[in-house]
Amino acid sequence: MQRPFEGIRVLDATHVLAGPFATYQLAVLGADVIKIEHPEEVDQARFMGADPDLNENWMGTNFLTQNTNKRSITLNLKSEQGREIFKRLAADADVLVENYRAGSLKTLGLGYDNIKALNPKIIYCSMTGYGQQGPRAHHTVYDHQIQANSGIMSSTGTPESGPIKTGTVFMDYGTGTTAAFALSAALYQRAQTGEGQYIDVSMLDVAIVMQAASITGHSVSGKVPGLGGNKHKYASSELYQTKEGQLMMGAANPGQHRRFMAALGLDHFAHQSYAQRDAQRAEETAAIAEKLMEKTAVEWETYLQERHVPAAILRPMNEMLEDPQLKTRGILHQHESVENVDGPVTVPVSAFTFAEGGPQVDQPPHPLGADTEAVLSELGYGESEIAAFRKEGAV
Repeated sequence: MQRPFEGIRVLDATHVLAGPFATYQLAVLGADVIKIEHPEEVDQARFMGADPDLNENWMGTNFLTQNTNKRSITLNLKSEQGREIFKRLAADADVLVENYRAGSLKTLGLGYDNIKALNPKIIYCSMTGYGQQGPRAHHTVYDHQIQANSGIMSSTGTPESGPIKTGTVFMDYGTGTTAAFALSAALYQRAQTGEGQYIDVSMLDVAIVMQAASITGHSVSGKVPGLGGNKHKYASSELYQTKEGQLMMGAANPGQHRRFMAALGLDHFAHQSYAQRDAQRAEETAAIAEKLMEKTAVEWETYLQERHVPAAILRPMNEMLEDPQLKTRGILHQHESVENVDGPVTVPVSAFTFAEGGPQVDQPPHPLGADTEAVLSELGYGESEIAAFRKEGAV
């Protein structure tokens, strides 16, 4: 079955993580994504990641993880000829995604209004830290600055540790996912109306939405989330040490709580109201902690899940990657061969599957500028013109 975005051309003028991840999601769903990089000031993700040798080769793992299914060209937008080529690409594109500092492309004559004049049906998406307007629109930030600035870090950690950022760049991937959703919505809207669209995606906005319950709670009560660590409001929903390993519990609602207490033989806690559970939290916590020390985390997870009680072992990523459940999902793809990379490379594809025509990997990430000549030829440029562009530093 045809994938959703086959026949859609996307210009990817993004770098690092959030922007490239947004276009990657369109790419695995069939879009023809053309990644545009400066010939010298390349996407910094190319030299970021777990393997120093790959970083040296400009094929860092941070780049590899979200540039599958894309073509790579170099284009110097600071040159007049580079801008002209960009406009010719945009005139025939369906989507343009950029994450330069707010207003940067507009200054170069490549803003939404400029491109819309060439292509009224273009869907133009700008991704920044704080959006296109406001007192902080010009600020440059990354994932961890948004975590710090948005309130997320102030509720992550313990009173002893102080605020702590998350161990992964979840704001980048959350913003990339949000942008991919917005682009999908805009493409559907265009199919109904025939009109293009401008999309303004802000990492701060995504951070606020990802704290939705806390935001609403604060608006009603004035309470600000604190540093609760691994504790939940109720004793039956937090991290516990077992005989071997740790177990994260999630027996929150009354039915789960009753089953959990019955499974532990703590029936005197089983039929408490929410208010009673709150009032006797310390006693319940102590009783659960003592009981869970009788078995290992593995044993408890099996025992409790058989009784429909939410429980999960705390484990590192490498163990999760060997989990048989993950192997049934098909969300990881192993590239057996990637140019300029020794050995296979495994990348996540997408966090969902379709029965037919869903996310799919077609080709590995490409070295810098590997498709420049092919793409420029598609625009009608001849070999001599392309050679002149190279000599002038336009590509």
